[in-house]
Amino acid sequence: MGKLDNQQLQKLLNCIKADDQVIVPPMIGYDAGVHRLGDQLLVVSTDPCTGVPLEWFGWLLINYAASDLSLFGAKPRFCTINLLGPKTISPNIFQDIMKQTCAAADEHDIAIVRGHTGMYDSVKDLLGVCTVYGTVKPNRLITPKNVKPGDLIMCTKPVGIETLTNFAWTHPKTATELFGAKSVRELASSVKMQSCVKEAQQLAQAECVNAMHDATEGGLVTALNELSEATNLGIKVNLENIPFPKEITALKEHFCLNDDQILALSSTGTILAAISPRLKQKAAKVLESTGLCAYFIGEFTEKKDRILLKAGKEKVFPTIAKDAYAKLFTFKEQKVIV
Repeated sequence: MGKLDNQQLQKLLNCIKADDQVIVPPMIGYDAGVHRLGDQLLVVSTDPCTGVPLEWFGWLLINYAASDLSLFGAKPRFCTINLLGPKTISPNIFQDIMKQTCAAADEHDIAIVRGHTGMYDSVKDLLGVCTVYGTVKPNRLITPKNVKPGDLIMCTKPVGIETLTNFAWTHPKTATELFGAKSVRELASSVKMQSCVKEAQQLAQAECVNAMHDATEGGLVTALNELSEATNLGIKVNLENIPFPKEITALKEHFCLNDDQILALSSTGTILAAISPRLKQKAAKVLESTGLCAYFIGEFTEKKDRILLKAGKEKVFPTIAKDAYAKLFTFKEQKVIV
C-alpha cells in the first residue's frame, strides 16, 4: 500500500506554512482542501491512479479525485490531468486513456483545463494524477468539524467491493473457485462502484450529513481512525452491523484472515458518513434513490475511546490497518476476464 502512516505524514504536513485564505489545509482525516474564493469556497482534491486495469484507467483517474471533492459538498467542475509513463510506453496507450478520461469528465460535467504528459526512464509503470476543483457556499461546506457526539456512522456500500473487484480482475481462476463464475462476472463489471460522486452530491444537497469520508486504502480501519482523530471524538462500531459481501467471507476463510484484516480491506467508493439520529430515515431514503442501502454501523462518542463490539463484547478498535494486499494479490495467474 502506498500511504505513509499518520506519524510520518504529520511530519510532512508540519512543513506547510499557514495561510489565512486557506480554511482547510492539508490535514489527516480530510479528503480535500479548501480556500476562499470571493464569497465562495474553492474545494480542491488530488489523487494518483496506477496499477489499475487499462480499460478503466481514465475513468478511475477522474472519479478518485472527484469523489473526494464531492464528500465536502462541492460539485466537481474543473480538473487538471498528468499522465506519466516509461520511455517504452506506446503513445496509443496515452490516447486511449485520454479518451476514457474525457468521457469520465463529461459524465460529471468537469472541464479539463490543463495537464502534462511525459515518458521518462525513471518512471517504471503508467501513472496518472488528477486534481479536481469545485466551489461551494460557506454554509454548505461539509467537513469532520461538523460531527457531534451521538452522530450515527452510516456506511453506504458493502465493505471490500473494491478489493473483490480487483481480485476478480487479477485472479479470475482463484476467484471463480471461491465465488463462482457468475459472481466473478458481476464483480469484474462493478468498477463503477468505486465512485461515490453521485451519492455524495445527493446526500450533500439533502443536507442530511455532518461529514463524509471515503473508505479507500486501509478500509474502515484507516477511515474511522482518521474521522475519530479529525473530530476529536471516540467511535463505537458494531462488527455485526458492517455489511460484508459473502465473497469477503470466502476470502477470509481461504486466506485465513482475521477481523482486523477484513476491516482494513480497501473499499474505495464506500462512504462513511456522520448522520444526526433525527436525519437517519432521510439519509436512508436519499441513498435508496441512488440504488444504494444505508447501513448504520456505530456512532461517534464524547468519550474518546475507539471501540469495536463483537458478539456483545467490547474490544479496542484496531488503530493500525493490517494490510492483507500482499496475501491476496501475490498469485501468478494469467489476467483473463471470465
